[in-house]
Amino acid sequence: MAINSSVEQRVVVTGASGLIGSSVVRALTARQIHVIKLVRKMTGAPGVEGEEILWNPEPGKTDDSLPSLNELDAAIHLSGANVAAHRWSEEYKREILRSRVDTTRALCRLLVRMERIPSVLVCASAIGIYGDRGDELVDERSATGSGFLAETCKAWEEATREAEDAGIRVVHLRFGVVLVPGGGALGKLLPLFKMGLGGRIASGRQWMSWVTLEDVVAAVLRVLGRDVSGAGGTAELDEVELSGAVNVTSPSPVTNAEFTRVLGRVLGRPALMAVPAFALRLAVGEMADEALLAGCRAVPAKLVEAGFHFQDPVLEPALRKLLH
Repeated sequence: MAINSSVEQRVVVTGASGLIGSSVVRALTARQIHVIKLVRKMTGAPGVEGEEILWNPEPGKTDDSLPSLNELDAAIHLSGANVAAHRWSEEYKREILRSRVDTTRALCRLLVRMERIPSVLVCASAIGIYGDRGDELVDERSATGSGFLAETCKAWEEATREAEDAGIRVVHLRFGVVLVPGGGALGKLLPLFKMGLGGRIASGRQWMSWVTLEDVVAAVLRVLGRDVSGAGGTAELDEVELSGAVNVTSPSPVTNAEFTRVLGRVLGRPALMAVPAFALRLAVGEMADEALLAGCRAVPAKLVEAGFHFQDPVLEPALRKLLH
């Protein structure tokens, strides 16, 4: 049964200060949905969207009875340590894993103990779960891969088991490379390309499954579906519900070489440089082989089959819209 959009809806969000989380919070509040942000530190900033509640997701430290979290319609879980923030020491790899698996388990424990559990949990994941697949076209039906990122993503998704067992519809959003000028991979590339120092990574044959932030936010709203329509929102109440793995990438992945050519053309700068593989391995170690030299040609089969409309399906028009 569709929920009554005249009643204020409540959604809890983790990772609300991040690139994706902050945009999702703005989109929800614009639809008159009450957002509750689980935070480790209160911001106290005026004009910030949503209510803030302190929590500590570390094992044994989570308050499993936070009263303000009763009567939720949905939960969106986007927190996790930045994979590219540091060189991958064994200690930082453990932090990457803990920040995803432990927080997911803590949130699921919180949700299933509510008097009325939310209808849906939308949990971040990544296309890194497929591993390095060469030219193979992969979608949500494809087998998962191997390596640190793939194993981390698998453990991340498996950590929602308690919520699934309680009857919550769980969606794992497998994000590709999110394009936004002010951050992420594109934000790091722009200064180099503007100086004429841009170019491909190694051979450039590795695939890049990209997506714009606008389409990411729209995809989050779409998978919430009938469970969160919002007062005056645009979700169709008769849409087919999505569950399980959902790739959040544009339907037109490109190789790294093509990405750099298009970015150089959009900026009116040459893209002739090439970063050799050995230099990347020296600079960032293991992360080079897993995150920079590996490729994944992922497509969003479930979103396409569900009739999702991408605002930015093709790379060059997407970059021109973002950068001009």
